[in-house]
Amino acid sequence: MQFNFYMNDVVETARKEMVEAGYKELKSPEDVDTIMKEEGTTLVMVNSVCGCAGGIARPAAAYMKNYETTPDRFVTVFAGQDKEATAKAREYFKGYAPSSPSFALLKDGEIQMMVERHEIEGHEPIQVVQKLEKAFDQHCK
Repeated sequence: MQFNFYMNDVVETARKEMVEAGYKELKSPEDVDTIMKEEGTTLVMVNSVCGCAGGIARPAAAYMKNYETTPDRFVTVFAGQDKEATAKAREYFKGYAPSSPSFALLKDGEIQMMVERHEIEGHEPIQVVQKLEKAFDQHCK
């Protein structure tokens, strides 16, 4: 029973970090579809409770809000928590296997690039930031 309380704290902390960083939580398939139908660019951060999410992906996500070139929207889905919303978001990530944590950059609802877990886990946050900066410079002008 104590494990469940611990996990709830971890999940809430992970959610709070993303919201405080300026990301909008998408908790339902309808939320995802609404955002994906909007014109422009969207960064989707697929959040998770693993160590590489907390130590690498979320810090990189927070940093990207302050980059000089940004997408129109910053949103997040939570793998393993908001399962239907995450599954719906992944339908837009054509050509990529499910991966969490991860980042997907979409333009007009079409995938432009993805930073998958294998590009996050075992790397430094700055390496993830550099991939995202390059993608923002290329797709968000």
